[in-house]
Amino acid sequence: MPESGRTTTKPHIADAPAATARRAGLLVTLVLGGLTALPPLSMDMYLPALPEVTEVLRAPAATVQLTLTACLAGMALGQLVVGPMSDKWGRRRPLLIGMIVYVLATAVCALAPSAGLLIGFRLLQGLAGAAGIVIARAVVRDLYDGVEMARFFSTLMLISGVAPIVAPLIGGQILRITDWRGVFHVLTGVGIVLTLVVWRFLHESLPPERRHAGGVGEALRTMRGLLADRVFTGYMLAGGLAFAVLFAYISASPFVVQEIYGASPQTFSLLFGLNSVGLVAVGQINGRLLVGRVSLDKVLGWGLGIILLASVALLLMTSGVFGEPGLVPVAAGLFVLMSAMGLALPNTQAQALMRTPHAAGSASALLGTSSFLIGAVASPLVGIAGETTAVPMAVVQVSCAVAAIACFLLLCRPWRAAPEPRNA
Repeated sequence: MPESGRTTTKPHIADAPAATARRAGLLVTLVLGGLTALPPLSMDMYLPALPEVTEVLRAPAATVQLTLTACLAGMALGQLVVGPMSDKWGRRRPLLIGMIVYVLATAVCALAPSAGLLIGFRLLQGLAGAAGIVIARAVVRDLYDGVEMARFFSTLMLISGVAPIVAPLIGGQILRITDWRGVFHVLTGVGIVLTLVVWRFLHESLPPERRHAGGVGEALRTMRGLLADRVFTGYMLAGGLAFAVLFAYISASPFVVQEIYGASPQTFSLLFGLNSVGLVAVGQINGRLLVGRVSLDKVLGWGLGIILLASVALLLMTSGVFGEPGLVPVAAGLFVLMSAMGLALPNTQAQALMRTPHAAGSASALLGTSSFLIGAVASPLVGIAGETTAVPMAVVQVSCAVAAIACFLLLCRPWRAAPEPRNA
């Protein structure tokens, strides 16, 4: 079992000659990056098609919106199942099963004749796609520790961060040559390719002697033990609430930018992509310049503080305190907020997983599920006052940012030496 205090990289691939190890490390990075990019691709490529789905399936807009909610809920709940499975059976088998089910569910979505069937298989798509999210994080925990793990998460952010930039553009281009079903045909193809790559290149990272032999009861006890760890729970909640700030932006920005501030769809796509570039760039600054030189807690604290300041600025602007600010100041506030996520999200994951070498799959499941569930709760609140005001978005963001900082300070207590990780 890994020592809780180590801070250097000990990937299993390091036993190979140097050149082979570098190639293997690059392959692992690309494979894990693809797995973490698949969920935003599944969500964001589909967004431009929502009006067409409403028309073709003759379903109310609220019903079609449930296809997004179902996929999100599936990704949240699926992680609770797949994470403990991967601690018991290893990483490869549950991942390959999940990817195969994802491909089949996505193919059926492309053929769905009704909104009800589409909702059902979007749920299954999310449940299966959760395998990639949770196991990618668990593999990183198996192979890396300390600051190297934080650096790797920042590298994954570079790869997966490209997905939300290009996904709406890809979806829009697909709709130029085919209908909404073509989006799911493309996602099916992506799923097939990624499944083959995982089967060929991603080797098992959890040796048999480190696996859990118990069943559901032990998995639940393990999760209960993780949640009883005050510091782990603090990082989990802080990360989940920061993710809720991000998801409030994703849910509200099409209406805020286009309907309220009158931007064109092309301008919205440009701003959406620019904000994603900011998140990726700051994530790289975090991984390459800050990690190892500045404590992870200090960087995390700065990230959460900047998120709060940007959220407050957005609330003041959207509520009319400064008059009618126009699109440029609001877009600038959103850019700062999104960029600061590059400091907050990778470091909450690294700090939480650093405490759980004994149950990386279960810990990864709790991290992912809490983020998706908190994001799913926050998302509908941004439209509570209709499509004519951005105030609810800013209120949700300020509230979640304040709560994230409170969890970080009260539970993690970064000014103190953290207790030793639990081993049960």
